[in-house]
Amino acid sequence: MVSWLLAVALSAATANPWASQQFPAPGHPDAIGTYTAGCLQGAVPLPETGTGYQLLRPSHRRFYGHPVLIAYLQQLARRSHTVGLPDLLIGDLAMPKGGPFTSGHKSHQSGLDADVWFRFAPSVLSRAQREAATPLDLVDGQRNRVNRQFSPQHLRLLQLAAEDARVERIFVNPAIKLAACQALQGKPHGWLAKLRPWFGHSAHMHVRLRCPAGNDCQPQAPVPAGDGCGEELLSWFEPPKPASGTATVKAPSPQPAQCRALLTP
Repeated sequence: MVSWLLAVALSAATANPWASQQFPAPGHPDAIGTYTAGCLQGAVPLPETGTGYQLLRPSHRRFYGHPVLIAYLQQLARRSHTVGLPDLLIGDLAMPKGGPFTSGHKSHQSGLDADVWFRFAPSVLSRAQREAATPLDLVDGQRNRVNRQFSPQHLRLLQLAAEDARVERIFVNPAIKLAACQALQGKPHGWLAKLRPWFGHSAHMHVRLRCPAGNDCQPQAPVPAGDGCGEELLSWFEPPKPASGTATVKAPSPQPAQCRALLTP
């Protein structure tokens, strides 16, 4: 049994060498490549607990990030704590050297992405509780609208997260974006444009930071002008169009040569 488990572990490490990296790559902090095909030099870990936050599932070792991301999360947690929100639960960031996860996200590769759960922690959780925590889904899938769990606290958290100039965009379920648009109708909400609708983000928000100055990362195209509450958002609620042919699986983009160098002993 032990030899079989070892063989499985070795096979996984061979298939994805990024998952077997135990320590960050030395050197100045550098987010390399794109969010979905990149890596990270000079990563730092997010401590398991801090003012206003607690780290989820530390055994997964997906708690590394560019120093700019770590500072952003700690500052967001302190701001949310100051306004009276319960502790934030922080999910996946990146692995020690970034790169693709063996399972789960296609992004989170360059140390500039982080998941912040919509479930708050009203008390200090033990490490075992943080390992076993279950998400809080804010969307009724039948109606494609937010459910009763969506609260002013969630809207306040989204605002605090998006107002920071370091944020490129924040992915949320289209129903959550719609609820935010409706709640803020007629009120100042310049930050709302950063909330980008994307299915699968009903229990957490996916925060993505801009490329830090002087880094070797490739930025995304800017978000469209306006608050994103018009036709673009409503299109997410239209019935899916009939399939027109066989779906094709897009091959992942190659990582920059700099990333391969980080794997060299």
